Amino acid sequence: MRFFTAATALCGLLLPSSLVCAESTSTTRVALPQDFKPPQVFRHANLVRNTNLEKGYVRETVNVVVENVSEKPQSDYYLSFPSDVYDKIGGLEVRHSKAASKEKYEVEATEVDLSRDNQYFIVHLSKPLEPSSQVTLGVSYSILSSLSPRPATIGQADKQFLEYSFSAYVPSAYTTVTQKTKLKFPSTNVPDYTKTSGIKSGSGSDPERQGTTYTYGPYDTAKVTPGTKYPITVRYEFTKPVLTAHLLERDLEVSHWGGNLATEERYWLRNNGSQLSKQFSRVEWTITSYSQMPSSALRDLKYPLKPGSVDPYFIDDVGNVSTSRFRPGKANRDGHLELRPRYPIFGGWNYSFRIGWNNDLASFLRRTVTGADSYVLKVPFIEGPKIPEGIQYENVVVRVVLPEGAKNVRFETIDGASSNGLPGLSQIQSHVSNHKTFMDTLGRTTLTLTVENLSDEARDSQLVITYDYTLWDALRKPFTITAGLLTLFASIWAIGSIDVSIKKR
Repeated sequence: MRFFTAATALCGLLLPSSLVCAESTSTTRVALPQDFKPPQVFRHANLVRNTNLEKGYVRETVNVVVENVSEKPQSDYYLSFPSDVYDKIGGLEVRHSKAASKEKYEVEATEVDLSRDNQYFIVHLSKPLEPSSQVTLGVSYSILSSLSPRPATIGQADKQFLEYSFSAYVPSAYTTVTQKTKLKFPSTNVPDYTKTSGIKSGSGSDPERQGTTYTYGPYDTAKVTPGTKYPITVRYEFTKPVLTAHLLERDLEVSHWGGNLATEERYWLRNNGSQLSKQFSRVEWTITSYSQMPSSALRDLKYPLKPGSVDPYFIDDVGNVSTSRFRPGKANRDGHLELRPRYPIFGGWNYSFRIGWNNDLASFLRRTVTGADSYVLKVPFIEGPKIPEGIQYENVVVRVVLPEGAKNVRFETIDGASSNGLPGLSQIQSHVSNHKTFMDTLGRTTLTLTVENLSDEARDSQLVITYDYTLWDALRKPFTITAGLLTLFASIWAIGSIDVSIKKR
């Protein structure tokens, strides 16, 4: 333990702040007192919440004008979520909405205390907010596993409806002067939704409907106690599968000798949509497929692969998935892999499988400018299928198998100008170990990253790994193998030269 502590401290002195040593780190949550309440040093001058329900999970973006109402500069902002939602939050990012750079702030999770109605994330502003000053924050996140099929069982060709419940008042830790919520539905078929009474500012119905967008508010909530709830429930048509990957294991194997990057992904999928009320009918399914009618079952999966991807394979629990099509990409164009499972995946059904492919390592690996023995590997954090209904990941394990002898491993994630669906580095567990493969001596250095609650929006995120790999590390295996063979031949020769014949004395 002391060794890892010292290694981490040394890494912090030698590396830029964006790089993280990966010897041994784990997610840590801040412990708050049992009776904790956020100090009322901020006020929300205006808040707009945009909720998107076009995929099989909820995506929200909250733009809020935060004002410092205390007499001292403040740098810690508490982001509040209901206790039953807190552990479903994924890909949380907080940025400066008005700054040209869209600066991203550090976010820390707190320990869950079920005695509290709300749990908190702590947002650390990069620059303390002065008294009477304002800053506009853009908070983006996904709420996973929060949609319920209603009814829970349907016929094989029936339409599927999902239900979503939330509060018209955003569960804020601070007083909010005005606020409103906009909901974006996948279609205009919204048979049931809550209508409010007497809380909207001004005249007009609440919510206001315009196409597939429903707007609740604006509300004048300056005198409403923070944390007050006004329950809202909506039920809308969603004739697509609600896909959830209980587990995704993604392995990337780097070979300097072969100049190859081998990728394999293993999926454990399930459809969280409405289950069948009767036994599955193959005849009815054939008619539905031939007519190209919408269905809540998963028909196929489409994977965009990076340019230059070759040798794809796709295997499920039975064997090779023969119903597939692969179109190789060109120099600047992605390849496409289309798979069709052996059976349609209806609500409550599972499907596990694996896919893999190879790429030229030169497209992902570079030497650093600081030294000939240091390398930088830039790869997608996750890839996965790209489908309109989206896919949510409960647990993701990414293993990067580096060459044997690689050391001083560091990693970072690259942020774009908008949300990339990944949490901060403090919420990604990392571990470095040795993985022995064919004819290894010491074992190959393996970086393992574990993260929970991701969505398919993380497909655009990038993982950058920096490591040291000397010439001796590259030659260790051939030297060891050569020495072993020479020793074997010498031993055979020595044993063969021994005279074991019986002679007369």
